[in-house]
Amino acid sequence: MSNNRVGIRLLCLFLPVFFLFSPAGWSQTGNWEIAGSSDGSTLIKRTEAAFVRVKSRFYLMGSRGIKPISIYDARKNTWTEGAAPPIEIHHFQPVNYRNKIYVIGALTGGYPGETPVPYILIYDPVLDAWSKGPDIPTHRLRGSTGVTVYRNRIYIAAGIKDGHRGDHKNWLDVFDPRTGEWLELPDAPHARDHFQAIAAKGRIYLIGGRRSESEKDIFANLEPAVDVFDLRTGSWSTLEEPLPTPRAGNYLALYGKKQIVVLGGETGDQEAAHSETEVLDVENHEWSRWASMVQGRHGTGAVVYRNKIFVASGCGKKGGAPEVPTMEVFEKN
Repeated sequence: MSNNRVGIRLLCLFLPVFFLFSPAGWSQTGNWEIAGSSDGSTLIKRTEAAFVRVKSRFYLMGSRGIKPISIYDARKNTWTEGAAPPIEIHHFQPVNYRNKIYVIGALTGGYPGETPVPYILIYDPVLDAWSKGPDIPTHRLRGSTGVTVYRNRIYIAAGIKDGHRGDHKNWLDVFDPRTGEWLELPDAPHARDHFQAIAAKGRIYLIGGRRSESEKDIFANLEPAVDVFDLRTGSWSTLEEPLPTPRAGNYLALYGKKQIVVLGGETGDQEAAHSETEVLDVENHEWSRWASMVQGRHGTGAVVYRNKIFVASGCGKKGGAPEVPTMEVFEKN
């Protein structure tokens, strides 16, 4: 038997063993695909925007400049347009509270001196209408915050007060939509902006981001540490293992109640937006890697629906262009 044939047989024999014992971070679980619509309808491309689900519809909103909402109906596989916000809003993480979308901690205006929106904006999907909510306490104003909902309260974390120029915050606040009460909670270990927050298993996780300084290197000062607020004890901790691929402009999804999926982002050391999909298990705080997105993108959001993850639009390179005109969907093996 030739040496080539022996080599091939040995390779076939040991490949399964190699993959069985290879590090979790090498895993390529699942598959991403670009998702078309049933009728040829498309989204309105945008960046520094957001993506959020209410029931079976997904809402792509915000942008540089004022643009109508793009609404994806997952049952019909179609896109339609919704009402544009009353002002320009960008750099925010919207949340679904009782089937209305709350925007807290957004920025408005042009780079690099964007200003925080001083009040809460609320979008009603049934009425396709925006309304002005309560004012945000003046001394707690900032934008590019991480926002998440847990047990009927909305938590607002970190952010930046002066656009992309500075004054980064490590604040944590909680807003009760039922009473309008706003409370200040203990500061996080690290200040950050251009990131997202997510609640899981009685904790709030702050993952990704940076401390933006336009007068220096805007893409520097990445924050790889994962800060965790325990809602039962009211205390912060920082995980031993940081985000494997530090990046800003990333977005999060909670998959199956115990896996936090970190998607996309931008850094200064590569021109293309990041496509990595890294996953934190909230039970053992170990990281793994799933299949990378088809198109790297930052400045958007992620939606989980029927065990699939959807991302839409965003920017394909570091900075503000080009805006990506597609949606893609992840399905786990």
